[in-house]
Amino acid sequence: MPDTGPIVSPRSPQTGRDLRIDLFRGLALVMIFADHIPGNIYENLTSRNLGFSDAAEGFVFMSGLAAALAYGPALARGLNWDGVSRLWGRAWLLYLVHILTAIWAIAIVAFAVKHWGADELLTKNAFKTLTTDPFGFLVGIATLGHQLGYVNILPMYMALLLMAPWLIRLGQRSPLILLGTSTAIWALAGLFRINLPNYPMPGGWFFNPFSWQLVFSLGLMTGLALRAGKRLVPVRGWLVALAAGWLILSAVWVHSTWMLESFGHGTWQLRQWGVPFFIAGFDKTFESVPRLAHLLALAYILSLPGILPRIAATPVLEPLRMLGRHSLPVFATGTVLAIAGQTIKAVHPGGLVQDSVLIFGGLALQFLLAYLRDTYSPKGRARREKAAIAAAATPPAATPKMPPKPVMQAAE
Repeated sequence: MPDTGPIVSPRSPQTGRDLRIDLFRGLALVMIFADHIPGNIYENLTSRNLGFSDAAEGFVFMSGLAAALAYGPALARGLNWDGVSRLWGRAWLLYLVHILTAIWAIAIVAFAVKHWGADELLTKNAFKTLTTDPFGFLVGIATLGHQLGYVNILPMYMALLLMAPWLIRLGQRSPLILLGTSTAIWALAGLFRINLPNYPMPGGWFFNPFSWQLVFSLGLMTGLALRAGKRLVPVRGWLVALAAGWLILSAVWVHSTWMLESFGHGTWQLRQWGVPFFIAGFDKTFESVPRLAHLLALAYILSLPGILPRIAATPVLEPLRMLGRHSLPVFATGTVLAIAGQTIKAVHPGGLVQDSVLIFGGLALQFLLAYLRDTYSPKGRARREKAAIAAAATPPAATPKMPPKPVMQAAE
């Protein structure tokens, strides 16, 4: 149930943006980049080593939250073309960005095969179809039926944005109606293995939109409550203890051989007794219960008032917040750089020095991109002008009694 009490979140005093959203989205982008270059030493430091969910769940959750803040007002009076067209226009942009990143991924792998003899790359990440059925491969890339490994999250996000107008309206009418509807879709997708089809290969999308819409909807519900100045879930001691306990248990579980074997056998036994795999399992495509529960516990703990909001507002974390403000171009750039990093690791596995160059060099380029957009893009200039006007209009000694009303902007 939504909490009826107000919530004070850390916001930029000039723009009103909730700084936690940008911070955690930026942090998710950093972890996704590290995870997308398998075998590097820094992937051992990302959130997937602390439990069952990973940065992908966090990214989709934050995307739902940002979508509610950015597009919710346009749909507040009902479904209308202005609100729907903005969401669908964003989905079209995601399609174009996805196609661009897929083309660059193909080009990078093709270069490595042609000039470095890295033929083994054609056996990974769904590239084999390029050699066995090149025409089907091209049709699949254009129609989203064939998605390359590590270049497959944007199609799911695009599908979620196409659903978003109706999901947002349900959430505005009643969070419980949205939760019930979204959970029912998730359960039906798992029970009957409903998914969008692949082409030309058999099977379905790795990120199943019918399952992952629950993560997105939970973000929407959180964002709608946040915009109203409320908490979606109230702060309760027993909830804090439950969430923290699950996070600790999950962290121990993924690193304990005994727990992996014992509990793994236990979940297998539950499936033999008829418990659905997406409940008693760890499937990512259908967003299984343990992954979902880990995400919810983490989101609840990170949303608690106190020290975390103050940390989110510290100046030293501005680079991460800057990444979060420009999540789409940063994510696309990171995806291409990660594929390049994969090819380098395939040809020359290297060690700590090479891994450091790949990870920190790639992140430096992403920070540079975010800085340039923050400084020179039309939105960046408008944000600075708004901040300068707000700073000039506020007396230095004045202390506002209430936090400034947030000015929500569409996620970039």
